[in-house]
Amino acid sequence: MQPPQPSRLSNARPSVHQARERLDAWVREIVPWHFSPETGCPFWLEFARKLDWDPCREIQGFDDLRRFGLFEDEWLRGGPVRRWVPRAYRERPIFVFETGGSTGVPKTRINVEDFRIDYETFSATLPDEFFPRGSNWLMLGPSGPRRLRLAVEHLAQFRGGICFCVDLDPRWVIKLIRWGKMDVLEDYKDHVIDQALTVLRSQPDVRCLFTTPKLLEALGNKISLKKAGITGVFCGGTEMTPQFHRFAREELLEGAYFAPTYGNTLMGLACHKPFDPADGYAITYFSPQPRAVLEIVEPDHPDRIVGYGETGRVKLTTLTKEFFVPGFLERDEAERAPPIDLYPWDGVRNVRPFSGFATSVVEGVY
Repeated sequence: MQPPQPSRLSNARPSVHQARERLDAWVREIVPWHFSPETGCPFWLEFARKLDWDPCREIQGFDDLRRFGLFEDEWLRGGPVRRWVPRAYRERPIFVFETGGSTGVPKTRINVEDFRIDYETFSATLPDEFFPRGSNWLMLGPSGPRRLRLAVEHLAQFRGGICFCVDLDPRWVIKLIRWGKMDVLEDYKDHVIDQALTVLRSQPDVRCLFTTPKLLEALGNKISLKKAGITGVFCGGTEMTPQFHRFAREELLEGAYFAPTYGNTLMGLACHKPFDPADGYAITYFSPQPRAVLEIVEPDHPDRIVGYGETGRVKLTTLTKEFFVPGFLERDEAERAPPIDLYPWDGVRNVRPFSGFATSVVEGVY
């Protein structure tokens, strides 16, 4: 069984109840997959041997996943990375993607097809009018071992285009910030933007852009996106505030479609609620359920979900055949938002860095 993809659904959108039934059914398939000796990965098979209960029999729905407790991010730091490769995929080519590395040793995640599936699903949400099929893309974001570079390139190829990329090392940016070398940081940002300008000036058929809020602003200060031919902007990053959202729409985009997203190496992509001026430029994201689920929980009691409109810490559960992560506390906080017709499950609104950390974390570096 494969989880339903938006592009393959019927015109009748599922209700909240139907979406929850679908999620529970997907959990009942994913858990035995990861805890079966034939298909599971060494990490979860070893984990199961220390339990006094059988996940394959006793996990019957999403709520039952709380029995695993919280997922510790240290489990993803260091090797051997093959302990995360499901036996069903051990003969397949394996990708490994890393998080930004702003808090010590980067977390790593193996991938086979997940990054392609996630971005093909996301592709169905992009209007062809503004992201024309066959158009080329510019990927103006972090490169190196991060998933974004290959994922955006695949998105462009899936839509029939070619992707141009820049070199951007966010770990160097982090060091410059920590050293207080803001003049060097500005020089490096100019270097990255210069790469983007070279592409846009030499490749007149680029119509679609992936970038981050800070880089979008820097690019918009150099050129007119409209004159450069950009008609659709896919944008993500921790600096996506309501204030920036309004600034982007009113000052930077010049009629281009704006597709803000919330995503990371562990989750994939959460899509935005369609723009409504009544929301006051607040952005609400909805996870790619059932492949990933976002909950807003009390920071000191992460088994308790906060009420709608209340603020809490973001808790992620990833449920794919390549990767199973139950109950991972993100470094973000947000407000819990109610379901909508398009996404009949809880959303997260106004995502920002978690305020409860005792020490500051370098965020929004690009």
